[in-house]
Amino acid sequence: MAPWLATAARLLLGVVLVVAGALKMPDPAAAERAVRAYRLLPEELVSLVAFGLPVLEIAAGLALLAGVFVRTAAIAGAVLMAVFIAAIASAWARGLQIDCGCFGGGGEVAAGQTAYPGEIARDTALLLVALALAWRPRSRLALGAPRVDRTENAGVR
Repeated sequence: MAPWLATAARLLLGVVLVVAGALKMPDPAAAERAVRAYRLLPEELVSLVAFGLPVLEIAAGLALLAGVFVRTAAIAGAVLMAVFIAAIASAWARGLQIDCGCFGGGGEVAAGQTAYPGEIARDTALLLVALALAWRPRSRLALGAPRVDRTENAGVR
């Protein structure tokens, strides 16, 4: 049963990462606006992060969907989720009124239009999924899955 749960976790996290990255790619100006709105990075790094973040999300997501380098991709996903949680919590604590830009868009929004608790809850759940995959990466329907010895399936050790 555990390999099937890992498969579901791998596909869930992979889809979220690919979709999040793909929605940022067509509008680099919006991605820059989203990164800049957090007011955490020096201006020299904003463009680099705004470009690199969706590329990293898509790469990790595709690896998870394909089932290759699952542990590495899950660790990358966990690091991304931890950074997202910290950035959103920081914006919330500092009273910034921004859209997280998690799935494209981003930037400043009107007072009361933020969704920080839901965003943090979602990313925390995804962080737990990523950590579980990093701990137990073996799953079904994976290109990078190790071959199972027939004696293992028969219960012979």
